[in-house]
Amino acid sequence: MSVLCYNKGCGQRFDPEQNPDDGCTYHPGVPVFHDALKGWSCCKRRTTDFSDFLSIVGCTNGPHNKEKPPEPVKPDETSSVENKDADDQKPKFNEYIISAPKPQEAIRRPSADEPMERVQHKVSTSLKQALERLKLSENPAEKKEEDTDEIKVGTSCKNGGCTKSFDGPASDSDVCLYHSGFPIFHEGMKYWSCCKRKTSDFNTFLSQEGCTEGTHLWRKKDTGKKVVPCRFDWHQTGAQVIISIYAKNAVPELCYVEANSTTLDIRVIFEGEKEFAQKISLWGVIDVSKSIINMMAAKIEIAMNKSEPMSWARLDLPPPPPPKEPEQEKEETDSEDEDE
Repeated sequence: MSVLCYNKGCGQRFDPEQNPDDGCTYHPGVPVFHDALKGWSCCKRRTTDFSDFLSIVGCTNGPHNKEKPPEPVKPDETSSVENKDADDQKPKFNEYIISAPKPQEAIRRPSADEPMERVQHKVSTSLKQALERLKLSENPAEKKEEDTDEIKVGTSCKNGGCTKSFDGPASDSDVCLYHSGFPIFHEGMKYWSCCKRKTSDFNTFLSQEGCTEGTHLWRKKDTGKKVVPCRFDWHQTGAQVIISIYAKNAVPELCYVEANSTTLDIRVIFEGEKEFAQKISLWGVIDVSKSIINMMAAKIEIAMNKSEPMSWARLDLPPPPPPKEPEQEKEETDSEDEDE
């Protein structure tokens, strides 16, 4: 009685009583499927067609095999489901517990009456060279000027925004319309800090009428320097607020910046006789010890370190609104009028 041979690649039927040692040609290896190629691990022949793969002749001779190979054991479904659930519950990555940083406590605004400190300054090489050239080009004869109290006709008013000139003693009685604040140039806009009428045109900015009435200021009696407005701007980074004052050839010996945590007092002498003075109540809080002044030939930069890393909405702190008058007196007077 013939039986089926279970050797791989044979598939013939044979008589177990007549089974010579070289009667079967088969593949002792396993089938290999890789990169669309099909073959046997025991020989080197490869093909892309599955029919050709099935017809590959065996590479080894031996007796036929009537024993059927054992079927692969199927995994237990219940155990596989339990294992799958357990795998799903396990994290697919290494867990690291990271605690969030503690929130920083808000810094209380210090008093503006704190003592003022001089901010350290650094003079650039370009400014030193520019001042040396000015000293060499000065004419000593031009320095011999007599200081008199007489106001010359044609002298312009020193109040910011006023365009009047001195025409005689009658000019003292004229009303002076001027800007009590200081000019601000920020992000392309130009305006005065006292009235904030913003414009992008410089001529329109110069022609803005003053918002405050007062008397003309023909000269500064306390100093011989000419007080002039000076263009300045500001910008900020995460840790600093930088004020840029566009004053050329500033004199380091006569310039200073005094500051405390919330107030800045600036005094700059530049171009020989011009003076720029400004006092600013800062929007935020600064660290004076870590602030510095960089003096260059074309400008001065005041780099102030913030006490806390936050964005400033503006440079100066607006003054508090005046307290509202109580309306109780009005109500009392109204009630008395009704009784009468």
